Amino acid sequence: MLLNFRVFQFSFVFSVPKPQKKAFFPKVVAFTASVRSSPMGSASYATSSALLFRQMFEKESCTYTYLLADASHPDKPALLVDPVDKTVDRDLSVVKELGLKLIYAINTHVHADHVTGTGLLKSKVPGLKSIISKASNAKADLFVEPGDIIRFGDLFLEVRDTPGHTQGCVTYVTGEGPNQPQPRMAFTGDALLIRGCGRTDFQGGSSEQLYKSVHSQIFTLPKDTLVYPAHDYKGFSVSTVGEEMAHNPRLTKDQETFKNIMANLNLSYPKMIDIAVPANMVCGLQDIESKCSQSIS
Repeated sequence: MLLNFRVFQFSFVFSVPKPQKKAFFPKVVAFTASVRSSPMGSASYATSSALLFRQMFEKESCTYTYLLADASHPDKPALLVDPVDKTVDRDLSVVKELGLKLIYAINTHVHADHVTGTGLLKSKVPGLKSIISKASNAKADLFVEPGDIIRFGDLFLEVRDTPGHTQGCVTYVTGEGPNQPQPRMAFTGDALLIRGCGRTDFQGGSSEQLYKSVHSQIFTLPKDTLVYPAHDYKGFSVSTVGEEMAHNPRLTKDQETFKNIMANLNLSYPKMIDIAVPANMVCGLQDIESKCSQSIS
């Protein structure tokens, strides 16, 4: 259990409470979920009276965007994980149709294959806050660090440090506790993909660091934890920690073998990197830099 963390919480007036000395789990509507496994790294899930969850796909970059909301809270606060600029209108349409209040747009890392939708979202949703890791050195309203808590209504995400694909990668994990989603859900970005992982040959990447990150921060989660990556190129939608520990063709190997695999992928230069990375360092739009403050802490 994490004993030292900061809590990011939205109310009618945005505020960032001071760090807590020990973990605090608020009283929430009980969550129940059932997951039915299916072949090839996919599964179906049942939503609950508390968590509203949607997985959305952007086909050009094969990026998943995730919508999470506390449907039991009067305000129905919601957040988006890894939004894409080209699908912002779609995402906002879903938010509106479901009667949600979008309060955060958060990124798992500075993406190189698409432009984040964070900047556009901020221009269309008054009061929305952008979030990214402090280690990314990108612009955002809020910087998160390992152990921080992002709270939306009575639900929350825990921040885990998973660098290696890039130096600023983090994984967001649904809260631990009797009243939080079960099984837990891990939004792993490019650190852990379904039967794969992100490349490590640019943006400060390190195969050794990625191996250690996944094994220490993701593979230590309960085996039934649902794995939701930022991308998939083979038609998969979800896996579990247990599945990846058993079947991931790269990360089941020892560290030296993994490093050798990653060093010999011979991947082409990312076609969007020269556009996406500079834009994503400033919330997704070069001309929106002034709207994304350095930090609130």
